[in-house]
Amino acid sequence: MPENSKCSSASGCTKESCEGCPSQAGPQSMQEELNGQSSVKKVIGVVSGKGGVGKSFVTASLAVAMRNAGFEVGIMDADITGPSIPKMFGLHGPAYGTDAGMYAMAAENGIKIMSINLLMDDEEAPVIWRGPVIGGAVKQFWTDVIWGDLDILFVDMPPGTGDVPLTVFQSLPVDGILIVTSPQELVRLIVKKAYHMAEMMHIPVLGMVENFSYAKCPDCGKELHLFGESHIEEAAAELSLPVLGRLPIDPALAKAADAGRFHETENPYLSAAIDALKQGM
Repeated sequence: MPENSKCSSASGCTKESCEGCPSQAGPQSMQEELNGQSSVKKVIGVVSGKGGVGKSFVTASLAVAMRNAGFEVGIMDADITGPSIPKMFGLHGPAYGTDAGMYAMAAENGIKIMSINLLMDDEEAPVIWRGPVIGGAVKQFWTDVIWGDLDILFVDMPPGTGDVPLTVFQSLPVDGILIVTSPQELVRLIVKKAYHMAEMMHIPVLGMVENFSYAKCPDCGKELHLFGESHIEEAAAELSLPVLGRLPIDPALAKAADAGRFHETENPYLSAAIDALKQGM
């Protein structure tokens, strides 16, 4: 009979028979080891329950603000099938690699970025991969990419609660997440899904950011609620979360993103989120 066979029966289990049994060690961590030439002090996930709410826009805005505040910043573009971060910062591959790993590419302001688009011969080619392969790529962005010394790494995740968010939560030492939402009331249900997933994975939720909150009339300055009245305050109160920003539709910021000049922008509407991120740094 195999060693420790008595462990199959609770009545026959003794201290002596269970000595050395793997089950005595308790649950094993699923976290992956960071590349040996990298140091990352804080990992922040940026999530959304649904697509189209401007999650990458918020991620990039937070990264630029933290960089402008003097921190060493990186962005892991974990939205493998819909990468947009390199385009926003004017970066094109291929990324440079050695036997030690693949180097994250730096934007003009020093933000280090890794995305699947920086590894493909044709950045417009679709990534038609199944979930496990996508999850494996995200893990490699942590284990095989040389990030250098970072104060904070933002992980721009795909929408929903599927393979990639689960992989990030299990494989990376995530210090907290920010949930990005939009004004529609339907979003309240979606936000709850993202919140409860983080709660189940024991990941702190730092707060909520609402994008597309309003547009300002260029003539009179009146706020126009193009996507309906905001419901973020009610949703945040229901989950006991702070609202860390309400972002208007700003054509100038959209233009900078399209031109690959997002590193030159300033987003004054995320000051509360930046204050929250600076805590403990």
